[in-house]
Amino acid sequence: MNQLQELIYNDLKNRYKKSTLSKKEMAHELGISYSTIDLYMSKGYGVPNYKKLGKAKNAKVVFNIIDVAKFLSETIKTA
Repeated sequence: MNQLQELIYNDLKNRYKKSTLSKKEMAHELGISYSTIDLYMSKGYGVPNYKKLGKAKNAKVVFNIIDVAKFLSETIKTA
């Protein structure tokens, strides 16, 4: 983990006090809507690695904050 990833990881860990983020929390971090998270997941881009907890269509999805920190450190914001 590089220094930027570590800073982002520590920030997320301190703010959320857990090791995973929900889709709603991930949408907040990316500054996009919940439905855009679903769209990106269906297209296979725009979101970090995630785990689906179950096989149902509406099964809970979580994002490991280590993966989120890596993704955010590699993403360039233009807005």
